[in-house]
Amino acid sequence: MRGMTDISERYGRLAADFAATIAAVPADRWGDPSPCPDWDARDVVRHVVESHATFEGLVDRTLEPGPEVDDDPAGAFAAATAQVQAELEDPARADVEFDGFFGRSTFAQAIDRFISGDLLVHRWDLARATGSDETMPADEVEGALAALLQMGDAIRGAGVFAAAIEPPEGADPQTKLLCFVGRQP
Repeated sequence: MRGMTDISERYGRLAADFAATIAAVPADRWGDPSPCPDWDARDVVRHVVESHATFEGLVDRTLEPGPEVDDDPAGAFAAATAQVQAELEDPARADVEFDGFFGRSTFAQAIDRFISGDLLVHRWDLARATGSDETMPADEVEGALAALLQMGDAIRGAGVFAAAIEPPEGADPQTKLLCFVGRQP
């Protein structure tokens, strides 16, 4: 029986926010540089879609083919997130276990711990690159920062997050999160 869990609800909200940011990108801004070194706005979406495929692979599944990011960023993102959302709502698929970098996990736990955080931070990257609203949902920011702090330096390196930046004194939670993942707010 399918049902919504806290994880699938959180993922759904963050995916909807990311989709809305994609929809707000003016056609002439897809090539604009993002805060991620060597990535433009389209590359941010590509990374997020490819990350979904990576996590499917951890449980011996594949991300079903969808539109190409180069041709249809919104369609590519929608196809990837629809599949993951359906799997999060199916307990048999959500609870598939695997041994990962941080130990034994389920697909749902991994999506919550990594992909949901990616959706939050990379939505900001896309918004920053294209002039959209950069405000993160306040109720998600502190949880994402706490989860990232637990991972420590394992989140640093090429293809992941840059070195942390010291946040300004009195920084709000969003600024603290962005600084922790190496972004200049």
